[in-house]
Amino acid sequence: MKTDLAIIGGGPAGMAAAVAAYGQGTKNIVIIERDKELGGILNQCIHHGFGLHTFKEELTGPEYALRYIAMVEERKIPCLLLSMVVKIDSGEEPGGTHRLSVMQDEKGLFEIEAKAVILAMGCRERPRGALNIPGYRPAGIYNAGQAQYFVNIEGFMPGKNVVVLGSGDIGLIMARRMKLQGADVKMVAEIMPYSGGLTRNIVQCLEDFDIPLKMSHTIIDIDGNDRLKGVTIAAVDENLKPLPETAEYISCDTLLLSCGLIPENELSIAANTDIDDVTGGPVVNDRFETTVRGIFACGNVLHVHDLVDNVSREAAAAGKAAADYIIADISDWGEAKRPKIPPKTRYTPKADRNFDNQLVCIGCPASCLVTVTKQGDGSLTVTGNKCPVGDEYTRKELTAPTRYIASLIRVNGGKNNVVSVKTAADIPKEKIFDCMAEIRKTTVTAPVKAGDVLIKNVAGTGVDIIATCNNYD
Repeated sequence: MKTDLAIIGGGPAGMAAAVAAYGQGTKNIVIIERDKELGGILNQCIHHGFGLHTFKEELTGPEYALRYIAMVEERKIPCLLLSMVVKIDSGEEPGGTHRLSVMQDEKGLFEIEAKAVILAMGCRERPRGALNIPGYRPAGIYNAGQAQYFVNIEGFMPGKNVVVLGSGDIGLIMARRMKLQGADVKMVAEIMPYSGGLTRNIVQCLEDFDIPLKMSHTIIDIDGNDRLKGVTIAAVDENLKPLPETAEYISCDTLLLSCGLIPENELSIAANTDIDDVTGGPVVNDRFETTVRGIFACGNVLHVHDLVDNVSREAAAAGKAAADYIIADISDWGEAKRPKIPPKTRYTPKADRNFDNQLVCIGCPASCLVTVTKQGDGSLTVTGNKCPVGDEYTRKELTAPTRYIASLIRVNGGKNNVVSVKTAADIPKEKIFDCMAEIRKTTVTAPVKAGDVLIKNVAGTGVDIIATCNNYD
């Protein structure tokens, strides 16, 4: 099989790169995806927080994926699903053909020849073995992303009493997810004196549900043989060394690990691209071309991003550059240029805020710490916000706080056991668990399409519950 451009990975980076390359004039494209459908990790990220920059509205992960899937289908870009690239051989001469060895159930092992390749394989979680946690290896210990797959795709709850180690965004989101599904989330422990996740996620995932966040703490022992019984946590000093005198035993049956993400770069290394020691991804120039001519990289395989919108923007630039290379042989490598990694807003703990007039805005990922001042005439002045969303959110939060809910409803006769859903609008904050109780007891029958109303007027809020993805054979 021959093509102009082969894109490895059908997640947000791969799809955005394909759409951009197509728009730049390269029509002969193939996307190679190892899963059964496009979308990548977005399919299990059923929560809100996607699309504010790309689509100017807040979407769930499946909704964001569907937007790009529609663009790929509209352009009739071929996709090889359930297909894995196991090897990349590049021609010795500059501009030579790249040969991809692909494994697929139906065809077995076959080759694809491409003029250019875009690496968009994403990232994976740091495994427990890299964390040096002492203790046994009982059932009940999961990477946070693995637990997310079980809950959001399979509809299976891994446990009832949960401790989360690491305050990465997936861990924060799964702490809330488990809480909404009825689990008792004991705490989130973080070895560093600051959180690894977005401030917005700490506020809406932990503070909203009174889940403790213990900074400068780690797990020093795991209790249990067949099944996890509990963990022992302890504070650490400035050198991250545990302080035994602070040890505390926490009873739990589930431990979720959220201790960092790693670019999935086995193929990048096998293709002889140079790897950046800082980002963990390939060394690239300002056109996202690696040190192997004609091979480009983008998204989380290049460096781990906080926002999928940034992944899409970067991937679009890589797609255009790959198209220019194919069409006009535009490839002046120049010097390596490390992609800009936006700084995170540091979380301001509750204890350090003046609760009479300060709060964290969660209206967008900027997570501004805003100050509210009451004027002599009774009006409120909001300062510290970087956008108008902050003013609107703050005034609502002080008078009638609301939240969106994203969850699951069980499905009979569908391709999956569950379908992801959300509230069609925000609901009063105090109604969250009433809505969740109604959602959890609801079962629907396939087919279900994104946008279908599955519960009307949930918990008397006047807001409907709608599907955010498709579920049918």
